[in-house]
Amino acid sequence: MSATGSGPGDQPHRGKNQGGKNQGGKNQGGTNRRNSGAGSRPGPKVPHRDSPRRGPTRRETPAPSTVDAPRMVARDVLRAVRGRDSYANLILPSLLRERKLSGRDAAFATELAYGACRAQGLLDAIIAAGAGRPVEEMDGQVIDVLRLAAYQLLRTRVAPHAAVSTAVAMARESAGERVTGFVNAVLRRVSEKTEEQWVAELAPKDPVGRLAFTHAHPRWIAQSFVDALGADATELDAALAADDTRPVVHLAARPGDITAEELALSIGGEEGKFSPYAVYLDGGDPGSLEPVRDGLATVQDEGSQLVALATLRAPVVGEDTGRWLDLCSGPGGKAAMMGAIARIDGAHLDAVELAPHRVKLVRTSTEGLPVTVLEADGRDPGLSGGYDRVLVDAPCTGLGALRRRPEARWRKQPSDVSALTKLQRELLESALKLVRPGGVVVYSTCSPHIAETVGVVGPVIRKHSVEVLSCPELLPEVPRCATGPDGAFVQLWPHRHGTDAMFVAVLRKPE
Repeated sequence: MSATGSGPGDQPHRGKNQGGKNQGGKNQGGTNRRNSGAGSRPGPKVPHRDSPRRGPTRRETPAPSTVDAPRMVARDVLRAVRGRDSYANLILPSLLRERKLSGRDAAFATELAYGACRAQGLLDAIIAAGAGRPVEEMDGQVIDVLRLAAYQLLRTRVAPHAAVSTAVAMARESAGERVTGFVNAVLRRVSEKTEEQWVAELAPKDPVGRLAFTHAHPRWIAQSFVDALGADATELDAALAADDTRPVVHLAARPGDITAEELALSIGGEEGKFSPYAVYLDGGDPGSLEPVRDGLATVQDEGSQLVALATLRAPVVGEDTGRWLDLCSGPGGKAAMMGAIARIDGAHLDAVELAPHRVKLVRTSTEGLPVTVLEADGRDPGLSGGYDRVLVDAPCTGLGALRRRPEARWRKQPSDVSALTKLQRELLESALKLVRPGGVVVYSTCSPHIAETVGVVGPVIRKHSVEVLSCPELLPEVPRCATGPDGAFVQLWPHRHGTDAMFVAVLRKPE
């Protein structure tokens, strides 16, 4: 487990790793699987996942694919996610470039791949009902085809005959003639009802479970949102719905190099609502934009930008000598913004990261800025104290950025939380040792889970008797963001603010 890292909203420019810092478990293939429908009528004969496959003999030459390129790309993304635990948001762009898809074809492939990954648990339950048996008993390549086709049938305007016929052809090419009858029969049954009708039939009866199933979330994640929303738990439907839609791309204009207004005009984007550096981009590949290629802008969620701004806006006691620290800096988005502002203010930022490949990303993101990148463990980085400002953007479950990680919700487990909270407390206590008396420590996570937010900060505050500053006062642009005791912390939400669900607490070390 890395003791450093940065949030999922930070995406370094020049086509970098978007994997974030979250250490999720293995792909579970769909947490919401239900064997509903089994026994109501016999299901089609299913090929077992261990059944032998008939491939071409030495005399046979595989025929060219009869399936269109966008669907093949989407299928290959699902295969990589299922079979190799790949990240969809990393594998898809490379496949689009490799197969030279752009425009409407690229958009269609993206919708199918990301949409099927997000809805996996819901799709698996419906597929299981149509087949009369759980998806765990099915061949992996057949599962990929069924998920892709079921998504088209239930959540797109693709004609049912086109979704079914292309799925049958795809199954034939990937797994052989033996599976085509099964695939056809299952999809015919899936197509007999709308998504709403399937939800009415299969969803759990309790309110939280029902909303979780409706919006394709594991129930435990939906419950964690309820706990974090507290008195506003009636917003769960909106919160899960926002999590289940394609997010707008957020860019950050580099301070001192380009303004948000200039960036928006140059790329046809829209200036952000809250961060003075944010620009929204409705679609397309941000890596192909000239300002991004030239390092004038980077892909970064507006919530992550606000974390960096809160760190620099927080008032210190005494003079700010310009000695700043990002204790968990990979992949480098917040370090780049803080470094750019440090260049303007005559300050210097130390950026700590443990994983070697992420150290390289931070160095690339902060090239030319007054930033020193150190490969070290944030719990004991070997640095001398006396920093004016320390940011702890701690490794977390990433439950606040599920919309940007299509497959992540099905890989996470409740056990991930307890393993991370210990690390988060240790990093926060390390930061309090490194900050000078009167200096500030900002703790943030890209997760609204109470155990990772107030559950970490509260005990540390009591143990060290630190002063809690009002974070909402540091971000007056952002409405309805206050949370925690006395409303001193900030909790952002996709359905309220259009950002990742970032949590932010600002602490000041007693003199």
